[in-house]
Amino acid sequence: MSNERNSKTDSSQPLAYQIRIEGHLDQQWTDWFEGLALTLEEDGDTLLTGSVADQAALHGLLKKIRDLGIVLVSVNRVQFKDSHLYRSKKGI
Repeated sequence: MSNERNSKTDSSQPLAYQIRIEGHLDQQWTDWFEGLALTLEEDGDTLLTGSVADQAALHGLLKKIRDLGIVLVSVNRVQFKDSHLYRSKKGI
């Protein structure tokens, strides 16, 4: 079974994700979320943005969110070169 999305993925570029969760997290959670940038949004959500080694690592992050009882709003893959844009928003 062919998947067009996979054929467009540049495997030479690290994967970057933006994970939106409900509520604001303190900076102390940066290590817990493996160095992802935490950005507090005005709407009360927190964005976790940064590179993720692979799908297994992504699932590990999502498992941590689930285990903490945090509401997951969305997960989006972003262009690695553009992931810094999310860090430039109002952060902690």
